[in-house]
Amino acid sequence: MLAYIVRRLLYAVPILIGINLITFVLFFVVNTPDDMARMHLGMKHVTPEAIAEWKAARGYDKPLLYNEARDGLQRFTDTIFFEKSVRLFAFQFGRSDAGRDIGYDIYQRMWPSLAIAVPVLVFGLLANITAALLLVFFRATYVDTLGVVLLVIMMSVSSLFYIIAGQYVIGKLLHLVPISGYDGGWNALKFIVLPVCIAVLYGLGSGARWYRTLFLEEAGKDYVRTARAKGLSERVVLFRHVLRNALIPILTGVVVILPLLFMGSLVLESFFGIPGLGSYTIDAIRAQDFAIVRAMVFLGSVLYILGLLLTDISYTLVDPRVRIS
Repeated sequence: MLAYIVRRLLYAVPILIGINLITFVLFFVVNTPDDMARMHLGMKHVTPEAIAEWKAARGYDKPLLYNEARDGLQRFTDTIFFEKSVRLFAFQFGRSDAGRDIGYDIYQRMWPSLAIAVPVLVFGLLANITAALLLVFFRATYVDTLGVVLLVIMMSVSSLFYIIAGQYVIGKLLHLVPISGYDGGWNALKFIVLPVCIAVLYGLGSGARWYRTLFLEEAGKDYVRTARAKGLSERVVLFRHVLRNALIPILTGVVVILPLLFMGSLVLESFFGIPGLGSYTIDAIRAQDFAIVRAMVFLGSVLYILGLLLTDISYTLVDPRVRIS
């Protein structure tokens, strides 16, 4: 097990290096610091002095890869590549173009993101599996047919419709919860109830339909027919055999997104005014704060690779046939 984890971590290193290099090329070669200065200053006729001042204030006035003015290792460390890209591997995100500590902002904003993402994951998973098992229990009946039609309709409707309709009906007409905003502690509950319910609802169509297909595939296998031949009830067959043997693909979809919960939801946080990492990224893109965007791209890559590693490890906990050498 330990050797497998170490091997997978070593596989992740060249992937992260490649992502880092591509990000560096996009932000500092294709889009040069001079271009960033012009976009940030927002003037058509920017003076060279203003560009130089903007670059010097943010450390973009250094050479890209090699600093001939320095001695020894500083020729490589006192560069844009080392300061803005290499230090990301130590999770030293530095400061944003606006002067804020990116690491501190990420720590503060990940909690509102988790406050929404974790309930959405838990309640969404329960709702999807329950609906899928119900349809499989009544398969080839009118309940199954109408359920599938309803799920297709739900997944065909844009998530923006659910958000706007939910804000209008629940927040504006009924005044049950605030439309947007956020607060700390237990006061945050009234702000996250509506976005969590909406996220679970608009994810039910595609999620339950996928789980239904998965359960139907398992229900048609030989071991299920053998269980029915032994006289087991359909409820026991579904929960003790079908659901248990379908845990591997379920874990594949769940475990891989666990680390990504920290990244938040771009759409939900933007529409509901939640100060999470999703809205943090959107605000950085709007403000053309490239330091934050680079940090979030790298952090997202690290978390996604971590999710894949956790998925592979979880296989052995569910299926004893899988062995890690």
